Amino acid sequence: MNDVISFSRGAPSLDIIDVEGLKQATAAALDEDPARTTTYGTSVGYVPLREWIAAKHDVAPENVVVTNGSMQADAFLFDQLVSPDSPVVVERPTYDRTLLGLRNRQGQLHPIGVESDGINVDELEQRLKDGLRPVMAHIIPNFQNPAGVTLTEEKRTRLLALAEEYDFTIFEDDPYLDIRFRGQQLPTLLSQDTNGRVVYASSFSKTVCPGLRTGYLIGPADLIAKVAKAATNTYIAPNQYAESTIYQFAKSGALERSIATVKEALEARVDQLAASLRAHLPNASFVVPDGGYFLWVDLGEGVDCAKVQAAALDEGVQVVKGTDFVVDGGESCLRLAYSAVAVDQIDEGVRRLAKAVEATR
Repeated sequence: MNDVISFSRGAPSLDIIDVEGLKQATAAALDEDPARTTTYGTSVGYVPLREWIAAKHDVAPENVVVTNGSMQADAFLFDQLVSPDSPVVVERPTYDRTLLGLRNRQGQLHPIGVESDGINVDELEQRLKDGLRPVMAHIIPNFQNPAGVTLTEEKRTRLLALAEEYDFTIFEDDPYLDIRFRGQQLPTLLSQDTNGRVVYASSFSKTVCPGLRTGYLIGPADLIAKVAKAATNTYIAPNQYAESTIYQFAKSGALERSIATVKEALEARVDQLAASLRAHLPNASFVVPDGGYFLWVDLGEGVDCAKVQAAALDEGVQVVKGTDFVVDGGESCLRLAYSAVAVDQIDEGVRRLAKAVEATR
C-alpha cells in the first residue's frame, strides 16, 4: 500500500517546520560569525548558543554543554554515572532508546510505574525504604515519551526530596518542555534544585527540526567538565554550523514563532486522534496529552501489540508496539506519534488500526 499513514516516529512534519526561517538563520550565521560557524570550535559547543541556553535556564555557562542531539547528551551522562550493575530507576513505560543506552552499559534497571500524573512516587519511595539505592532516576517530566503524561508539581517536589534523602541523581530528560499547548507551564526540577541533584537535558529537535541534531546537558560544573572532556575525545567539537544556525534562529525571534506553529498543529492533531480513538476503538484507554508528540493507548485484554503492529502495516498504518518501552509487559499497548500526521489523515489511520486490532483478536 503506497499511502502509508505513520504514527511511528516523533518528528514534526515538513509543513510545520520553518524552512524559510532556517534559510535566513543560516545566512545570518555565515554573515555575522563566519569564523566560528565554519571552524571546529570546542567540545562545549558554539559559545553564543551555550550562553543563550544558560540564560534560558538561569544557570552559568559552565553548567552547560551543547551536544549533537540530546541522545548524545544522554550517552555522555550514562558513561559518567552508570557502571555494570549500577541500580538505575526508569519509568514504566519509558523511551525505548533510554532503555537501550542503559542496557548497553549493563545498568541494573528498576522500573517504576507511570500514572496519569507522572511517575508513581509512592511506589518509588517504598522501593527506596525497602533498600533500593539507585545512582540515578531517569525522569521525562513533560508529556512523557511514550505515555504523554506530565509530572505534577507536588510529585516534582517529592522527587527532589527523595533524591536528597537517598543520595541519587535525577536525570530530567525534557525535550518537550516548550511544546505545551494546554494548561499551565510547570517549573522544571532543575529550577527547584538547590543541592546539585538534577542533571537536565533538552533538544531543539522538537522545536526547530530534527535535522540540525542539537541538544544540550545542564548540570554541576564538575560533571559538565568531565562530559566536555569526553566529548573532546569523541568528536573534538559538536556541529558548530548547526548550533550557529539555531542561535541565529532563536535570536531573531523565529524560534518563538516556530514553537507557536508546532503547538497549534499538534493540539489539533491530538484532539482529532483522541476523537477517532473514541469512535473506532471505544474499548481503548488513554490519557490525552496537554503537549508533546505522543499518545499511549492500551487496547485492552486479549490484544497482542506485536500482532497488531504487523496487521496494521498490512492495512497501511505504522505504529510502535508497547513492549518496546518497558522492561517487561506492555503487550496490549501502542505508542502513537501524532506529530507527523496531518489532521485529515488521522481518522483514516485510526480506522485502519481498528481493522488491524479486530483482525488479531
